[in-house]
Amino acid sequence: MPSNPGPSPRQTSAVCSGDFVLLLFVSPPPICCSSWWGGVQMGPPDPILGVSEAFKRDTSPKKMNLGVGAYRDDHGKPFVLDCVRKAEALISSKQLDKEYLAIGGLGDFTKSCALLALGADSEVLKSGRNITVQTISGTGSLCIGANFLSRFHSASRDVYLPKPSWGNHTPIFRDAGMQLKAYRYYDPSTCGFDFNGALDDISKMPEKSVIMLHACAHNPTGVDPKPEQWKEIADLVKKRDLLVFFDMAYQGFASGDIDRDAWAVRHFIEQGHNIVLSQSFAKNMGLYGERVGGFTVVCNDAEEVKRVESQLKILIRPIYSNPPMNGARIAATILNTPDLYKIWLGEVHGMANRIIKMREQLAANLKSEGSTHNWQHVIDQIGMFCFTGLKPEQVERLTKEFSVYMTKDGRISMAGVTSGNVGYLAHGIHAVTK
Repeated sequence: MPSNPGPSPRQTSAVCSGDFVLLLFVSPPPICCSSWWGGVQMGPPDPILGVSEAFKRDTSPKKMNLGVGAYRDDHGKPFVLDCVRKAEALISSKQLDKEYLAIGGLGDFTKSCALLALGADSEVLKSGRNITVQTISGTGSLCIGANFLSRFHSASRDVYLPKPSWGNHTPIFRDAGMQLKAYRYYDPSTCGFDFNGALDDISKMPEKSVIMLHACAHNPTGVDPKPEQWKEIADLVKKRDLLVFFDMAYQGFASGDIDRDAWAVRHFIEQGHNIVLSQSFAKNMGLYGERVGGFTVVCNDAEEVKRVESQLKILIRPIYSNPPMNGARIAATILNTPDLYKIWLGEVHGMANRIIKMREQLAANLKSEGSTHNWQHVIDQIGMFCFTGLKPEQVERLTKEFSVYMTKDGRISMAGVTSGNVGYLAHGIHAVTK
């Protein structure tokens, strides 16, 4: 019979010294559990957040953060619209409850959201051919749209993005199971729209494919087609029988005119395109943290609307069940209260005009610095972002020598440019582009 090892797990060793034997009790090393997440690799840092973190560490009093896509006033401070403050006060005075919204969101908001995009004279609205659901801002809208297409657009899995496009478009459609493709859009040699390249690529897209179009203020380039170019694109897209997905994150914020910024969307619908559309109210109402957006599907008839709506609800339910309330109430109150709506139109026009003014001043200051380069593209581009044409090594010099922070592709947020720092920015750009 083997001897009983005893209850103690400790090991025993003996050390002899003369007439004494010292017994040492040594505990075994602890048993370490293998990590559940040992195979998780470190992901790459977000390029925008990386710029912001580096900016925070910089101690220069002249430092500039031109990476963040959020509006700033002419003092470089975050800006809350007066109409938003007034809407919040009006909502508070009503002492409303905090019950769940419907899966599709706040009805007053979704109706106004569609009206803002499609226009009061829209045949689609009059005939009830659209379904609009409230989403978690523009990103959430795109996610719902991408997953809806993945599930129900069985004719093709291909989605064509402009090259370049907003960075989040790629993971959104990829993670939804769509096959990513690209078409020419930006021409680095002119810092403008590659119209001929875009038409050539669109003409070769397989029928039934999905094409992503930025309705206005293309992100990240700030380059938009002109109305006559939009018309040709609409005709060709219709000839190729492509499904159009519009992303409209800057209505009103691009030109200062909500109707002008929605022109492409409305023209495509007038030409018979049953588009899908993502909207965001982050930029044009400054509701960044409220996450207010909408997703619209234009259908053939009211019966199709009911079927699409039912499936959108089924899609939304397991993701976030129903959207947040506060931001939708603010947006709906502004859009449905005549006095507040008028104030908002004035404020969004003012924000857009400040951006346009900064573009003009930057180009003028570059000329004053003695730059021989053509900076007309800074003025011609539109919206919050500007593709300066700066090379990565020039961007690096701007950061090291002038504490000016931007993404490596030379994109700058014009919202970070003010009357107080535009001269310094022009001086830095001229120094690295001589």
